[in-house]
Amino acid sequence: MPGRRAARTTALAAVVAATVVSMPSAHAQPAADALKEYTELTHHAEKLTQDHLKATGDLAKANAIVGIATEAEKKALAESEQFRGQVDLLTEATFEGARFNDLSALLTSSSQQDFLNRMQALNMIAADQNEAVSRLDATLSAARKARADATAAANAADKLVKDVTVRKTAMDQQVATARSKYQSLSVPQRQTLAATGPKVTAPVPAGAAGVALNFALGEQGKPYVFGSNGPGSWDCSSLMQAAYRAAGVSIPRVTYDQAKVGRAVGRGEVAPGDLIIYYAGQSHVAMAVDGVRAVHASTEGVPVKVANIDSIGPISVIRRVVG
Repeated sequence: MPGRRAARTTALAAVVAATVVSMPSAHAQPAADALKEYTELTHHAEKLTQDHLKATGDLAKANAIVGIATEAEKKALAESEQFRGQVDLLTEATFEGARFNDLSALLTSSSQQDFLNRMQALNMIAADQNEAVSRLDATLSAARKARADATAAANAADKLVKDVTVRKTAMDQQVATARSKYQSLSVPQRQTLAATGPKVTAPVPAGAAGVALNFALGEQGKPYVFGSNGPGSWDCSSLMQAAYRAAGVSIPRVTYDQAKVGRAVGRGEVAPGDLIIYYAGQSHVAMAVDGVRAVHASTEGVPVKVANIDSIGPISVIRRVVG
């Protein structure tokens, strides 16, 4: 009996020991959850940042259209005043008797040649007046259209101002939430996020794609800041824009528009310098280093670094900017 009890006790102890070993530690799960929550918060903040940047860019374009339409109206009005003056002179001449009808020309002419001369003058005056009136009408119509265009553009700009304000508020709130969550992380968790490992070097192709990739790789270790345009810190899309700018190629500022540049290529075709747009909402972008790795500005707390292409997130589209 004592032997059996001892055996049962030993077996139970083994089961308990095995159970404790197989269970995750009390600190591991909360840490993983905290990092996951922070990552989700930053993804949302990144999307709202791109939304705000897009709305701000649209507003700038709308204001430019307002300016162009306003200048077109001013030009058309100035031209209309020129032709209005010509019409006024011809009208004044008509009232003073410079305009003749066929009968008066015949009655006042001293000869057949004089009659023909008077008729020619009459036709010239009529032609000049008709042309001046036609041009006046055309310039006034152009001025009215330009004014309508300017009004429509101004109304669109007003709506965009409100949209920018709303998106800015949403972005600021989400960024503040993400930053607050970051501050609540433990020192080891922040160190995990900040780790970059040794800087990656890789051969780059000739041409603009190679220059852009070389630039992006050179930014490894620099911090990510929501909405930053460099050069001391970046967000994902500003890094891509600056990299291609260094290569003499202009691409849009936000990920939504970067997802439309160049031409689409498949995952198996990815080449150095290609832009890889992530998530269904196309809110993040990285640049391919080769067929396996990509360099990107990830999120706040995580510096610019190289990661596995497929580990960054679900790929939405891959765009080849040049070539």
